[in-house]
Amino acid sequence: MSAHPQFRGHMLIGGELVASGSNKWLESVDPSTEEKIGEFPAADAQDVNKAVSAADNAQPAWAALDISQRAKYLHQLAKRIRERGDELLHTEVLDTGNTITPMRGDIENAAWQLEWYSGLATEMKGETVPATTKNLHLTVREPYGVVTRIVPFNHPLMFAARGIAGPLIAGNTVVIKPPETSSLSSSILAELCQEVLPPGTVNIVTGTGMSTGDALVRHPLIKRIVFTGSVPTGMAIQRSAAQVGVKEITLELGGKNAFIVYPDVDIEKVSNAIVAGMNFGWSSQSCGSTSRVMIHSSIYKQVLHAVTERVAQIKPCNPMDPKSRMGPMNSKHQLDRVNAMIASAIKEGATLMTGGKRPDGKDFEKGYWVEPTVFSDVQPQMTIAREEIFGPVLAVSSWDDETQVMNVANSLEYGLTASIWSNDITRALTAARKIQAGTVWVNGVGTHFKGTPYGGYKNSGIGRESCMEELLSYTEVKAIQILL
Repeated sequence: MSAHPQFRGHMLIGGELVASGSNKWLESVDPSTEEKIGEFPAADAQDVNKAVSAADNAQPAWAALDISQRAKYLHQLAKRIRERGDELLHTEVLDTGNTITPMRGDIENAAWQLEWYSGLATEMKGETVPATTKNLHLTVREPYGVVTRIVPFNHPLMFAARGIAGPLIAGNTVVIKPPETSSLSSSILAELCQEVLPPGTVNIVTGTGMSTGDALVRHPLIKRIVFTGSVPTGMAIQRSAAQVGVKEITLELGGKNAFIVYPDVDIEKVSNAIVAGMNFGWSSQSCGSTSRVMIHSSIYKQVLHAVTERVAQIKPCNPMDPKSRMGPMNSKHQLDRVNAMIASAIKEGATLMTGGKRPDGKDFEKGYWVEPTVFSDVQPQMTIAREEIFGPVLAVSSWDDETQVMNVANSLEYGLTASIWSNDITRALTAARKIQAGTVWVNGVGTHFKGTPYGGYKNSGIGRESCMEELLSYTEVKAIQILL
């Protein structure tokens, strides 16, 4: 199966590949051409209820399996993802606009996460507590039941696989909701789950956030919710969930991430890192992008010049080209937001160094294209210095006072990532301790190291992922008191 104008995806409910009960469909559009490449079901509350009921019915039998048996299923699913990796890769690139070379890593990571969480499973340990000398006091970890994961558009397959891996190995069953703009790869994943897993163990429902997503969040049988996306949507999920019950929620939300450059760094290395931190391969549609760069005034002009030169060399082109370093924005909505942010920066007095418009040429007359953009002389009160853009716009400013730059870095509602560059280890670690962010790189940027927790401070989220803490978060602790 490959994505093309006649491509029609299906949902997975109770082991069956199905359309929505209403037979309504959503279009999937190639972001580089605006051409329709397929469609997928628009699920409503009745479809969601069927999926959750299927998951709930399948959960006791799944939880009754030994961990080694669950792990075998997940390893088989990982194998099938690799076997259909080329198909998944091309579908994902066509559907999202992400460039093909870094997206190869997403396919492997999707398979690897299923294997990695399986390997952690025996560490879901309880404890014995010496509360008394005459009795036995112990704890055990038990699954919640049904877990739902709502997936963003920037890494649809990889995040869906993570949404399957941890909950399943912990003994839960799962309902996945893919993004409403890029759901085609989820139809392939649905086929693979149907082939490999017991019916109802994994269910995949597609549709809009307002209809499908809200129905999942409000469903009384779902107590454990995981969401990756924007701050406003995360807050809406909290409100909706609280109206129907007490639920455990992990939110991995937006960031306006600081990259702080001290005067003792290597100009070439730090300039390359500033560009790398923008994740242009995903058109900077990455919550961890370090889009707020603060450079010490003594080297400000040198670093700004080097960064501008490098960004100007990134020419957007067909994301299917292995040499492409940046594709289009994911949707018209994303493009409109980026263009509005660029306009606000110009109006508020920032200096446009490069980019800021649609690329020239016939290849860019259609599609959601914008050039990679750098603004200098950005002041802390400007919109591009305070709001997440989720696009290829870099805001650069200078600083002299260390206390002041740290205050500016910590002044926003966000606190997802940060990068500190200095060859003075005491200075770097002091800054790393002061910065209010869930992940801080020292003399590095962007890399997600396996097994280390990822998540945000403040409005950038709650909970941690990609680590042992995430796996444990899919379990509840039960205390058992044995009176002898």
